[in-house]
Formats: sequence, structure tokens, C-alpha cells
Amino acid sequence: MFFDLAELSGFSVFVIAVAILAIILVFMSTRAVPQGTEFTVERFGRYVRTLSPGLHLIAPIIDRIGARMNMMENVFDVPQQEVITRDNALLQVDGVVFYQVLDAARAAYEVRELERAVLNLTMTNIRTVMGSMDLDELLSQRDKINHQLLTVVDDATAPWGVKVTRIEIKDITPPKDLIESMGRQMKAERDKRATILVAEGERQAEILRAEGEKQGNILAAEGRREAAYRDAEAREREAEAEARATTMVSEAIAKGNVQAINYFVAQRYVEALGRFADSPNQKTFFMPVDATAVMGAVAGISEIVRESMAESTSGARRGPWTAPPPGDGNRG
Repeated sequence: MFFDLAELSGFSVFVIAVAILAIILVFMSTRAVPQGTEFTVERFGRYVRTLSPGLHLIAPIIDRIGARMNMMENVFDVPQQEVITRDNALLQVDGVVFYQVLDAARAAYEVRELERAVLNLTMTNIRTVMGSMDLDELLSQRDKINHQLLTVVDDATAPWGVKVTRIEIKDITPPKDLIESMGRQMKAERDKRATILVAEGERQAEILRAEGEKQGNILAAEGRREAAYRDAEAREREAEAEARATTMVSEAIAKGNVQAINYFVAQRYVEALGRFADSPNQKTFFMPVDATAVMGAVAGISEIVRESMAESTSGARRGPWTAPPPGDGNRG
């Protein structure tokens, strides 16, 4: 009886040991991969497969987990370093890099210390890209620098199963003396622009002033031309009136009317006296004036007016005018 109990106890121990070993093997063959991470599986030290997020079973003892890769986007700072530009300006430059592992096996087995490799590659390309530019280009074309850096570094890290998503230059720090020179240059440039603007304003004002004077001269010339035209027209009308008056006087003289001669002479006489009186060089003058002749001329004018009115009245009384019979025009 005692032997059976001992045997049973040994068998129980064996069963318990087997159960415990089975549990250990189950734990060794089970792997839970968290989200955003991938594990590589190695069999006897050789890569065989990659475990994605979730619960997986591997062969215990012969398989083991190799590398645990973070598949999320990572970021690290690029430390400040000195860069010499194409125009020999010494700058202090730093930046930041964003990258993401796309292939866990290649990132684990194609390169050692992935982040350090990406960092050194970024720093050397910053010196290369920025060293091929002038200082003014570096300060005004950061987008171009970031794009060139991203293209170069991304192509270089593609065999490692890494995607570089962004490279940003954070600070570009020139030396103090260069900053002071840039400040003086900026001030001189602003003064230059201000001087140019003032000169342009004065030039435009002179142009507008000259244009105004030109338009004023044109309008004045137009006014003088119109006035001359009006004066010529007035003189023409006056000459026509004078010609008609002379014609009428000549006809009256031809008909034997002496009063017309008196009127003509009196008119000229009075005009001559008026010109003497209006002369600016002679305000006082003495000359014999025959008042009787002037009165006679005025009387002659009155006589002409009376004769004209008498003829008009007699013509109205006789009625319509009829042509005289032949030969009457020679009668006395």
C-alpha cells in the first residue's frame, strides 16, 4: 500500500512537471505585439518573418524575437552646427527631422543605429546644400532648402526601409558683426528707396506742372486765335460798313448833293479830334477850330436826314414806284 502511494506521488510529480513545462512553452511561443510596433522573428539567429500588431505564436526555443521597431512617425532635433556659405559667411544652423519606418526588417538589418545614421546624413547634407548658396538665398528661400534636404535625405534612407517625411531648418544665426552689417545694408536700402520715391514724386509733379502749363498755353493760344478771328471779323464788318457808307456818299455826290460831302468831312473831322484827345502822348494841344464849319457840317447832316425823310414820305404818298418813260432821266 505504501509502495502504491509512493508510485502515485512520483507520477503526480511528473504530471505536474509536464504541465508546468507545457505552460512555460505556451508562454514562450505566444507574443503580443502592441499597436504602432512590429517585431522581427529570428530562427537560430536568422530573420524569418515580421510580427504585426496583435497576438502571434512562434516556435519556442528555436525562434526568438529579434528587433522591436517603432512604426510610428518619429522626430529628433538636429543639433546646431556651423555652415559656411558660398560667399564665405559663417552661420550657426539647426533643424528638426521627421521620419517613419516603413519596413521593419530592412530598418533592423540594413543599418545599425538607425536614428544616428539619419541624423548624421541630415547634418552632412545641410552643410552641402546650404554651402552652395549665398547668404541672401539662405535667409529668403528656406522652403527651397527644406525641399532639397528632404529629397536628398529621403533618397539616401530609402534602402533602409525609412521614409523621411519632413526636414525643417529652425534657426539660421549669422555672427553679430554680420547682423550689424545687414542692418546697415537694410537701412541704406530703405533710404535709397525713399530717395527714389521722392525723386519720382518730384519728377511726376514737374511733368504734371509742365503738362498744365502746356495746356494753359494751348488754351491761351486758342483764345488768342478766337479773339483774332473775332477782331478780323469785326474789322471786316466795319470795312464793309465803311465801304457801304462811302458808296452811299459817292452816289450822293454823283447826284449833286453837297450835304453828303459836308457829312463825310464832318465825320472825319470829329474822328480826328477824338484821336487827338485820346492820344497818351499829347494831353493838351492848341489848334484853330472853326466852330462855324463844324456847325455847318452838323447842319448838313441834319439837312440830309430831312431830305431822306421827305423822300420817304413822298414815296409813300405816290404809292408803288413805276419806271419813268424813256428820256425822262435826262430832264432837268
